[in-house]
Amino acid sequence: MKEETLLSINGVSVAFKINGEFYTAIDDVSLELHRDEVLAIVGESGSGKSTLATTVIGLHNMNATQVTGEINFQGKEILELSEDEFNDIRGDEMGMIFQDPLAALNPLIRIGDQIKESLDVHSDMTEDQKQARVHELLDQVGIPHPERVAKQFPHQLSGGMRQRIIIAIAIANKPQLIIADEPTTALDVTIQAQILDLLKDIQRENHAGIILITHDLGVVAEVADTVAVMYAGEIVEQAPVETLFNNPKHPYTRSLLRAMPTIDSESDELYVVEGAVPSIKDMDRNSDLFAPRIPWTKPDVGHPVLKEIAPNHYVRGESWREFKFKDEL
Repeated sequence: MKEETLLSINGVSVAFKINGEFYTAIDDVSLELHRDEVLAIVGESGSGKSTLATTVIGLHNMNATQVTGEINFQGKEILELSEDEFNDIRGDEMGMIFQDPLAALNPLIRIGDQIKESLDVHSDMTEDQKQARVHELLDQVGIPHPERVAKQFPHQLSGGMRQRIIIAIAIANKPQLIIADEPTTALDVTIQAQILDLLKDIQRENHAGIILITHDLGVVAEVADTVAVMYAGEIVEQAPVETLFNNPKHPYTRSLLRAMPTIDSESDELYVVEGAVPSIKDMDRNSDLFAPRIPWTKPDVGHPVLKEIAPNHYVRGESWREFKFKDEL
């Protein structure tokens, strides 16, 4: 039995203005996230993962962005909120872990003050209570000597420590929704495992829902409950994590999984997915967008539709039914 629905994304599309014209980056995306669930969104760079995340947390410049559809968070239709109303939940009920901590942190402000900022905005704590909470958060994310680190600047910390600081900022007010955008990028394997364990611990403590954005399928296998595979701004496959890894259907999903290096592989060569994600200016939304990268396969006619092929397993189009890799033909 699934927990209550925390976040519901219904038919969301996002378009950006480029040289006076709007181009669709996210096309009719629908997803649900429940409490105590990790929803992983995977795909190559340019697939629309981070665009979807910044749409949920309301970080687009609306003068150059069109957003349609519905995003319901804990009973609130957040696309209808004013900026002031959004600021009341962003950093409080929603937290975001950014993928580049060095860029996300202010180089001129001490670590403790950057963590304390969200407490200043969203809590009624006294200064002493805020200071104690900052030290508590640093300890919670595994930073040794929190009193000393709170007085340091970002450049004085390692990459792994900076990532932990970003997590401390995101969880300062115990949010119900945590969006983790590539939280383990550029970290070594040991630190990566520690960050993933930390996220799972935080989720258990707060019964939060986590949207994990990544291109690392190894990370997905480790922590996700449900996986949505994105390509060119669309969901091409969605399933429980075990189903997706054991019974992938869409050619893009199968290609991503085949490109993963494995210990038991008999070949030294890695599988390469031919081509690249098209620019949003070049996306023909009335066609099968992945078809040009598998030209030996008969493409879907028109725009493929996402269908449920088994309980909780959704796949876009029909080309997957006959798809084979080149060496299987």
